[in-house]
Amino acid sequence: MGAPPGYRPSAWVHLLHQLPRADFQLRPVPSDFAPREQEYQQALLLVAALAGLGLGLSLIFIAVYLIRFCCCRPPEPPGAKSPPPGGGCVTWSCIAALLVGCAGIGIGFYGNSETSDGVSQLSSALLHANHTLSAIDHLVLETVETLGEAVRTELTTLEEVLEQRTELVAAARAARRQTEAVAQQLQGLAFWQGVPLSPLQVAEGVSFVEEYRWLAYVLLLLLELLVCLFTLLGLAKQSKWLVIVMTVMSLLVLILSWGSMGLEAATAVGLSDFCSNPDTYVLNLTQEETGLSSDILSYYFLCNQAVSNPFQQRLTLSQRALANIHSQLQGLEREAVPQFPAAQKPLLSLEETLNVTEGNFHQLVALLHCRGLHKDYGAALRGLCEDALEGLLFLLLFSLLSAGALATALCSLPRAWALFPPSDDYDDTDDDDPFNPQESKRFVQWQSSI
Repeated sequence: MGAPPGYRPSAWVHLLHQLPRADFQLRPVPSDFAPREQEYQQALLLVAALAGLGLGLSLIFIAVYLIRFCCCRPPEPPGAKSPPPGGGCVTWSCIAALLVGCAGIGIGFYGNSETSDGVSQLSSALLHANHTLSAIDHLVLETVETLGEAVRTELTTLEEVLEQRTELVAAARAARRQTEAVAQQLQGLAFWQGVPLSPLQVAEGVSFVEEYRWLAYVLLLLLELLVCLFTLLGLAKQSKWLVIVMTVMSLLVLILSWGSMGLEAATAVGLSDFCSNPDTYVLNLTQEETGLSSDILSYYFLCNQAVSNPFQQRLTLSQRALANIHSQLQGLEREAVPQFPAAQKPLLSLEETLNVTEGNFHQLVALLHCRGLHKDYGAALRGLCEDALEGLLFLLLFSLLSAGALATALCSLPRAWALFPPSDDYDDTDDDDPFNPQESKRFVQWQSSI
């Protein structure tokens, strides 16, 4: 099958498409895009479950590390005030992990923007295709109504004026039959009329889902950014309560990062399967949802020399009929107007209607050609399979960096706050404050001396 203009599966599509897939029984599953088959659904769920496995291993590692730190720590000698060795390394490793997380957040914002741009390009292509299909339906309806009005008024009036000349009445009736034939042929060109599914509905649904997806990722990115910044602030000010709160928040963001990683991985794999050979799936799905013939759908989705225009016969017959009507009206104008001056007005009106019909016909020929709709199809694929897939891969990288950075921070933060001086909660109190423990101790000593 011919690829749409400007679209070729990227290297990422080929790479992800070649990855092995298996169902829940670990049986191999073909990489053909088949979202309605149970085995393929299980294969994508298994890809997402790998992120759950990574989350479980991360939590186990963090728990074992913290238990070892709490239970196997050597006792501090009494009166020791100097921090244990390696304390600075622990703090700086935590800071480095948080900075890596901040870099991942920047990658996440870029990936979220790329994904949104790709989906927006998909929606724009669908809206443009809907405009083309609506224009075809509108032109056909307008032209058929114009021809029907001409049959009911001008041609009827012309027959009444020429009723004294049998041969002229026969020519007028021949023009009537040709006009009705053109209207009948044109009605068959509105192939999308009455179809239950429209590109506008698809575009609205895609935009609705994308709006909430974009907002959810922005909230996740901002949440992780706030956690990283407030954790760095707590380490800088040696505020134990702030570091403890941010440790709990880091655990929450860690779970969210692994969850988003599973969704991104499964979506990227499924999207690569679709983008490796989109024509077959789109053709079958569109035929199932719309009920249109495969000839029409193949013509617009493939648009190559091997597929002929399914409307070519109707267009040819309509063009010949319009040419016959034009020659008949010219003959009537030469022969009838000198004898029946009243026939001039309906003939001029018919010629004007014929000119409008020919103009609409040429517009229909251009709109019905596969170039326009096939170009929209290619733009939709480029937005989905290039920009959106690239954005998903950047979001996957963000989730991976975020999970690694937060796991490292969760291992380092308890050791870091254990190094904080015990008086950190009173560093900001005033020396003259009677509730300051140091001031209270001096007050008791002064009272006992009296």
